[in-house]
Amino acid sequence: MELRFPPGFVWGGATASYQIEGAADEDGRGPSIWDTFSRTPGKVWNGDTGDVAIDHYHRYAEDIQIMADLGLSSYRFSIAWPRIQPDGVGAANQKGLDFYRRLVDGLLERGIAPAVTLYHWDLPQALQDDGGWAERGIVERFARYAEIVYEALSDRVSFWTTLNEPWCSSYLSYYSGEHAPGLRDEPSALRALHHLLLSHGRAMEVMRASGPSTNQVGITLNLWTTRPASDSPEDAAAAQRLDGLFNRAFLDPLFNAEYPDELMRVCEEAGQTHHILEHDLKTIAAPLDFLGVNYYSGTVVRSDPDGQIAQGPGLAGISAVAPPGPKTAMGWPIEPEELEALLLRLKRDYPPTPLYITENGAAFLDYADPDGRVIDDSRISYLDGHFRAAHRAIEQGVDLRGFFVWSLFDNYEWAWGYSRRFGVIYVDYPTGTRIWKKSAHWYRDVIARNAVADDLPLLEQPPVSGAS
Repeated sequence: MELRFPPGFVWGGATASYQIEGAADEDGRGPSIWDTFSRTPGKVWNGDTGDVAIDHYHRYAEDIQIMADLGLSSYRFSIAWPRIQPDGVGAANQKGLDFYRRLVDGLLERGIAPAVTLYHWDLPQALQDDGGWAERGIVERFARYAEIVYEALSDRVSFWTTLNEPWCSSYLSYYSGEHAPGLRDEPSALRALHHLLLSHGRAMEVMRASGPSTNQVGITLNLWTTRPASDSPEDAAAAQRLDGLFNRAFLDPLFNAEYPDELMRVCEEAGQTHHILEHDLKTIAAPLDFLGVNYYSGTVVRSDPDGQIAQGPGLAGISAVAPPGPKTAMGWPIEPEELEALLLRLKRDYPPTPLYITENGAAFLDYADPDGRVIDDSRISYLDGHFRAAHRAIEQGVDLRGFFVWSLFDNYEWAWGYSRRFGVIYVDYPTGTRIWKKSAHWYRDVIARNAVADDLPLLEQPPVSGAS
């Protein structure tokens, strides 16, 4: 027995430029905020940087062959803005564009559809020196960058994402300081959130004004389910507030041209409403061809007078509660049923829009055994559970059209450096050698069947040490 997915369902793998490319100072690439952040003592585990990463810039042909052997129908990758415009402005760096032309051509030669993300967090440092996403001037700079890349690749790339996870690029980058540029300033975070979404809207306008009309253009959000820890009204209110500030702060402007009350209240208390101009929300709410959904876990919260969720503004008086059950090496709960709930919520609460799971995966403490094998049954169990949840959502009418596993390769995991492995392909960092994990072989079979086996037993999760 098998759980078969619809014909044409997209099976993909996902990566991000700074996490895999390396070649940080080659062919005219300028410095990014992650180059600066990773070199700042105490910001990244072990002082790791993306200077080399997994050297995809030089080994992309080898990596494309791995994708072809896996049978991927699509590969989602991001463009490094500093490769295209080293200072974030001015003429295009043709050597940077040429790299992505070669990558796209190699994918197409092997029947793999390229899926481009324009921004996955590696902002040119020169733009951050001018205030970054906290300043309105970045909107037109991003629109021009989008125009350059789209003009170069839109004849060969039909699937485009403007931004990856603006929640991270605003809250983690400007409020909690966990990500580059590492600021801790609430007004800057609130302005960054709006300018990111406005940049998305302007890029949509620019891209739709040129290039094939058949191309699909959208955005990717990281979303959670938010559940109260109890039936109390206080816990329900805490979950509602978190949902407003983490999920609806992005979904509502994109689909309804309005910010939720929870976010506007925080903006007013911080004196940060002047940056939202009259026509901005109309620009942000340009119709999407698809919504990318990055899902890793749900969130359980309770009302707590002494609590404070540190990742975003307006969350004083709320504490997160760790649910029972297995967790990944990141300390994140494994909750595939919450993916199903999230997809059904999107179908229920927002206009009909094709959906893609643009990221889902897990870090575990993988290692190569003496025979060179990487036995990651935990990852197989994780992905199997989430594929099944996606299948159940489809059966209930969700227009889900594809699933991109995060990550295709072990890579630079941001502030965790090289200490966390998400890939289905193991990378020996000192040598760059790629090794297929057991999960890669399993995923290849899922793709070939376009199905998961209905009678596959879920594997027991081993204990996880070293979790955050």
